[in-house]
Amino acid sequence: MILLPNSRDAWKTHQFNETLKHELECVDSDSLPLQQSLALSSCVSDEPFRVMVIQSHEETRAILVKVGIMYSGIEAGCSCADDPTPIDTQAEYCEVILSIDKDSAEATIIDPAAK
Repeated sequence: MILLPNSRDAWKTHQFNETLKHELECVDSDSLPLQQSLALSSCVSDEPFRVMVIQSHEETRAILVKVGIMYSGIEAGCSCADDPTPIDTQAEYCEVILSIDKDSAEATIIDPAAK
């Protein structure tokens, strides 16, 4: 479960985008559909990811926000002792739509394949 109470509270202020960006970047990457969105590699790396707010609007019970997530993936080798393949990171990107409940501040990913 992703809780974004600071973002919910910052809605309709000029700090919303920055608050959401910071709060979402503190979320465990396993809570986001990063692995499913890989295009150029096979595993999500442990490097921090960055968030960019693309657009947002309000509905009756929720705040809908489309965000871009920039992260790194790696092409995993065979893990053999004599495997000469270096572990290089590859830039990856995905877009998701978050629905932030206005009462509970619980965020749900409603469209992990929005591109």
